[in-house]
Amino acid sequence: MKCLICGHETISYPHPKFNMIFHECEQCQFIFKDEKNYPSVELEFQKYEEHQNDDDNQGYINFLTNFIDSAVIPYVEKGKALDFGSGPNPVLSKILTNEYLFDVDIYDYFYAPYKIYESKTYDLITSTEVVEHLRNPLKIFELFHQHLNANGILSILTLFHPNQREEFFNWHYIRDVTHLCFFTPVTMKKIAELCGFEFLSTNHYRYTVFKKTI
Repeated sequence: MKCLICGHETISYPHPKFNMIFHECEQCQFIFKDEKNYPSVELEFQKYEEHQNDDDNQGYINFLTNFIDSAVIPYVEKGKALDFGSGPNPVLSKILTNEYLFDVDIYDYFYAPYKIYESKTYDLITSTEVVEHLRNPLKIFELFHQHLNANGILSILTLFHPNQREEFFNWHYIRDVTHLCFFTPVTMKKIAELCGFEFLSTNHYRYTVFKKTI
């Protein structure tokens, strides 16, 4: 199986307890589930409906505000933004609009499916807890690049996998049936190289910041 990011051959192995098969790239540290483990669209939507990320969830608001303060505002303070994968309640876009005065569009495969971004470019694109759900992540990073202005900022939030097999098998993140692919900062640097981004920063835990350079 070829790596979905860099194209190198991967190592394939089953989970020792659960019915999951993983493909791991030793070149860019990307790990992805086998297609046999992909959920149906119906099951995927059902799982998203169980999320409770509402406006009155102060912990979630604080979580997103910390992401904005760490991975957005140090790099871009105003302008036109796209929140890609906004979810059933676009809390991040509301915070960016109301608290930080960005002009924000939203897109979500299930909840805001009109591709409002198609004829536009942006100063900022955010994607929080989205890329782990993608079947073809590199294609989406290429789309992000296409729809950013020159020197535009891309801020990504996803939990990085522990790059150690035993820890990975015990990691809670892989048990979500909608989580299909798993990254590290090394993976993100390879994506930057392949897609024409400058890799600006990471907290080595869950966020990455890119800048469009070409």
